[in-house]
Amino acid sequence: MRIVRFIIFFYALTLGSSVLHAQNDFAKLERNVNVRAQGLNHYLNASKDTLILKSDAIINKLYTINMRYQRELDMAVNQNTIKVPLNKLSKGRHVVVAVQSPIRIVFVVQILQDYEFLLAMREEKLAVKDKK
Repeated sequence: MRIVRFIIFFYALTLGSSVLHAQNDFAKLERNVNVRAQGLNHYLNASKDTLILKSDAIINKLYTINMRYQRELDMAVNQNTIKVPLNKLSKGRHVVVAVQSPIRIVFVVQILQDYEFLLAMREEKLAVKDKK
């Protein structure tokens, strides 16, 4: 019985540490699950600092609206695939609108950390690696 309790405790401890480690992400994507938006694949890359959009139809325009109702990113695309670096966006929630005439596909990207903080954190890790 003690062994079972120990295994459950160890499992809960390791699960909690993996959840705490996941908070170091740069951004989080809230995908659009509407049936009409299935033609646009939108996801983040492995390091979660670039938004990747792929579509069967041409993406005419892409823009973002931040929490202060300002456009931080506004670009004409006219391609089927685009990679958008998220380091140009401020910290907070951003509504991303991809225009594919005649529809607009809306989803949310949440920037969790400032990009300068992320760079400083990476430089600190590099400095630690150099010391060894």
